Amino acid sequence: MSKLIDKLILFIICVAVLAQYQADIYIVVPVISAITATALLSYIENAASVGVLTVWCGVSLFVPSFIFFLPLICYDLYLSRWRWFLLLVLIPLGVAYDSLPLDKFILILLFTALSYLLKRRSADLEQTKSQYLSLRDTTKEFSMQLENKNKELLEKQDYEIHLATLNERNRIARDIHDNVGHILSNSILQTGALLATCRDEALKERLQTLKDTLSSGMDSIRSSIHDLHDESVDLYAELRSLTEGFTFCEISLDYDVDSNPPKAIKYTTLVVVKEALSNVIRHSNATRVTVTLREHPAFYQLVVRDNGSQKTPSTDGIGLKNIAQRVEALSGRVNISSDQGFTVFVSIPKEKVL
Repeated sequence: MSKLIDKLILFIICVAVLAQYQADIYIVVPVISAITATALLSYIENAASVGVLTVWCGVSLFVPSFIFFLPLICYDLYLSRWRWFLLLVLIPLGVAYDSLPLDKFILILLFTALSYLLKRRSADLEQTKSQYLSLRDTTKEFSMQLENKNKELLEKQDYEIHLATLNERNRIARDIHDNVGHILSNSILQTGALLATCRDEALKERLQTLKDTLSSGMDSIRSSIHDLHDESVDLYAELRSLTEGFTFCEISLDYDVDSNPPKAIKYTTLVVVKEALSNVIRHSNATRVTVTLREHPAFYQLVVRDNGSQKTPSTDGIGLKNIAQRVEALSGRVNISSDQGFTVFVSIPKEKVL
């Protein structure tokens, strides 16, 4: 836009000076020619621009009125790779020195210098604008990267807190099992020994009540330990451990689950993945396996797919029957395909699982 304004200013100035020198109807010829030439120079940035300048300088030698538009013609060649060809302008200027009035000649020189200054100003403005846009884009990109990094750090922090919580549950369950559980077990055994050697019926009845109470407490502790352990299973960590330990071929894990699935789904998922990877090792010549677990609004979806093309396992093996039984127990569905590799597709509804 700044270039167009510069050219418009130069064109008006050139026409004004030319009108003082030539006021007849033929003034329209250099005016239209100048418009055509400057429009052409705006769209070409090659050797053709030198050709336009050369033609204009040649015509100016024979038609003095054309020389008044040299500032406009020179504008597009300033700062370009063809700027040295502007020395051709000295030829018509040298001829015009004797034929034009001195004041008109000086004005042409001044406007030619003005043309250069306008070109330099517009070039600096464009460069500044380009740098500004580049800086703005870089800043925006950097800001987006910081936001993504911050989001990743927060997610990692949440995951580490969750993992620490699960590890603490495991530790509590282990301590209860190793300490309280062993003490109660010893108490039950000692009570049973006393009960076997006791001859007093009244005391024997009380010992039996004590043994039953200790056994009930032991069962309650055992149930609590199992619940703590089940709740402390990190499905993502377990799946990652399975895939990292799979060395038969290349394997990738795509885990997209935001919630904490029920323990029944966790164990079923792990069993399905183990059986599927075991089938790959025993029956497939695959070079790549993908394990995908996604959470949808109404169900969980598990897909284990390999690219094996030979030795495809049958769909009635014990391992595959085990997969089907476990999934069906959760009201889920299993779809097994051997087209272009072997695929185990499992979907388990959420509302059916307690």
